[in-house]
Amino acid sequence: MSATLPSQPERPWYREPMVWMVIGGPLSVVIASIASAVVAWKHIDPVILDPVQGRVHVQDDMSRTTDPKAPLAPASRARNHAATPES
Repeated sequence: MSATLPSQPERPWYREPMVWMVIGGPLSVVIASIASAVVAWKHIDPVILDPVQGRVHVQDDMSRTTDPKAPLAPASRARNHAATPES
């Protein structure tokens, strides 16, 4: 006499935990990227049209000297100041 175990009935695919682990990882990444895109779109940075921020007009005096440490200093002066700092 052989002792055989009764076979368990086969479960549907959606009852298997491994299926949800395989589907859940990529699905969570897609949901997170959509959420990030929505946040980025709703809180978009405004365009600032301020003459101080870089627009040059004909009447602007381009010969004035600026402090190289100033946040609005021209890039070449700031780069040169970083390479050879002056006191």
